[in-house]
Amino acid sequence: MSRKKSLLIGINYTGSQNELHGCHQDVENVAQFLSYRGYSDDPRSQVILRDDLGGNYNPTGHNILAAIDWLVSEPNTVNFLHYSGHGGQVQDPTGNHPSGVLDTICPVDFQSNGQIDSDMLHKHVVRNLAPNSSLFVILDCCHSGSALELPLVYRGDDDGNVNLVDNIKQGVHLLGEANDLIQGGSFNLGEAQDLYAGATSFFRSFKHMGDQQSSGLQDGGFQENVGEQKMVTMFSGCRDDQTSADANIQGTSEGAMSWAFLETMKRNPNPTYIETLTDTRACLKQSEYTQVPQLSVGENFDLNQPLVL
Repeated sequence: MSRKKSLLIGINYTGSQNELHGCHQDVENVAQFLSYRGYSDDPRSQVILRDDLGGNYNPTGHNILAAIDWLVSEPNTVNFLHYSGHGGQVQDPTGNHPSGVLDTICPVDFQSNGQIDSDMLHKHVVRNLAPNSSLFVILDCCHSGSALELPLVYRGDDDGNVNLVDNIKQGVHLLGEANDLIQGGSFNLGEAQDLYAGATSFFRSFKHMGDQQSSGLQDGGFQENVGEQKMVTMFSGCRDDQTSADANIQGTSEGAMSWAFLETMKRNPNPTYIETLTDTRACLKQSEYTQVPQLSVGENFDLNQPLVL
């Protein structure tokens, strides 16, 4: 049986103007859920970062990245990462992203030491995942849809339908349009450059890999390193342009996404990926939360198979 590891991060920003109320409770709820799913709470297997803890367990930017590096470091492991706190957006320093911004998570010291953007998260979470390992991620924060820069994104709508946003294919399409502008009779350099800039964002993942010879497109998805069996799955609390609610559920403060995911798992302990996505959205809608959770994956696979945790 594969070794299981988990990292749970909850930040209430206590005493600040950015204070939240439910993130510590989210960590407690998820820890309890994981114990039923065979995860150990032994310090060798589970790390909890909260801003009511001190030292190495205070969720500063440095400690968060160090804990993520610990989580993904061992081959042949099953890993779980949960983050509950603020999410934000910062300007893209490369200028390659069409929107001009990158999704972020906000460590407890973000005002003094900055946010952790999606480029950095992709490097530490996705690229550094050890061979023959899986990682399941829940990000319960605002603007979290693209926080890991995974190429395939699934969104559920209010009617229970699931739509695929294939970032790789969109990138190829944009590059094709740019080439058509250059080769066509009505050449517009500015428009072509805009399309190329847009396309580069969809291939941002390949830049992280360092060795493009070891990467490739397969079935509309991608592999970080061919031959290394890695599986990264992320459920995010909302789309890039949405916020996630700090909710009050029956008198208890907790994140709406974390609550809805756990409620979904209680009702159906062995759901498929699609069922998890649609049922979590339905749970949020029934409680009048407008945020739309998303499922992002690193490669194309059958979403009708049972959820792997």
